[in-house]
Amino acid sequence: MTALKQYQRIEATGLWRPSPNAQRREVVVSIGEATLTISDFNDSALTHWSLAALERQNPGAFPAVFNPDGDPGETLELAQSETTMIDAIDRLQRAIDRARPHPGRLRWLSVAGVLIAVVAVLLLWLPGALQRHVVAVVPEVKRQEIGDTILQRIERVSGKACSSPDALDSLDRLARRTGVRKIVILPAGLPDSLSLPGGTVLLNRALVEDHEDPAVAAGYVIAARARATQQDPLDDLLNRTGPTAAFRLLTTGELTPKIVDTYTEEVLSGPQPQLDDGDLLAVFAQAALPSTPYAYALDITGESVLGLIEADPMAGRTLEQVLPDRDWVRLQNICGQ
Repeated sequence: MTALKQYQRIEATGLWRPSPNAQRREVVVSIGEATLTISDFNDSALTHWSLAALERQNPGAFPAVFNPDGDPGETLELAQSETTMIDAIDRLQRAIDRARPHPGRLRWLSVAGVLIAVVAVLLLWLPGALQRHVVAVVPEVKRQEIGDTILQRIERVSGKACSSPDALDSLDRLARRTGVRKIVILPAGLPDSLSLPGGTVLLNRALVEDHEDPAVAAGYVIAARARATQQDPLDDLLNRTGPTAAFRLLTTGELTPKIVDTYTEEVLSGPQPQLDDGDLLAVFAQAALPSTPYAYALDITGESVLGLIEADPMAGRTLEQVLPDRDWVRLQNICGQ
């Protein structure tokens, strides 16, 4: 401990009593760096007290009465006039206390550290774990219901889905051919294709009206399927709308209109995730559909989609017709004139 040099070896007079039944006697009190020495007037030491184990029985009152820790019967009285000595005892005790270890403080710091770590884990891990759990447990019927709700919101921007009675069977055939539950064609508001929770794929009308080959529209459906394989559409929805949406869906089975609107605005205005050629070609191969027509629809020069053209899984093979000509013509007119 660093000594308080101005208090080393100062002296005062006081009244000391070694036990409750003993008579008080006048003594000389001297203070060192860590001890209090009580002596008689012949400079003979009567006792030594540790400043660290010294207690004051009457803080703020006078005469100041001190005793060793655990022995209140042995006392030392210092008159109010001995303020220098009283102040020295107080300051040296505080200095000793600061220098000693504080296991309680360390324990509280350890507890606080553990609590901070737990809170950090909850904040960083829990939202992701909750979202993964929700994606895993939401049944297909509920996914379809969520997909239908999103479609209704999108129709506010795009207009009502095209639904010519003559073309609905053709649309169902295209859905079966491409391996999706349902295809919906929208008149506007959608750049190309989008997969919704529940297996519905949305297509822009231009994909059926502006191309003579039904393999182009089928390719865009395959691309939507590949994105859904890469990231579950429900997982994408919860990613965009945050843990509150996941918690609400888990506890109530519903999503608020605000949550659905937030997702709809983001998914329609933002770019679609990029697909790896290998992942996309695997889905084309699974559906036994050519990737070349889709590639040229993306880039008429073929330069930026060379991988989809050169590695077309159906190249050199006999192709099953995507749709009969009659069905394709009907589908091209699904939105009317």
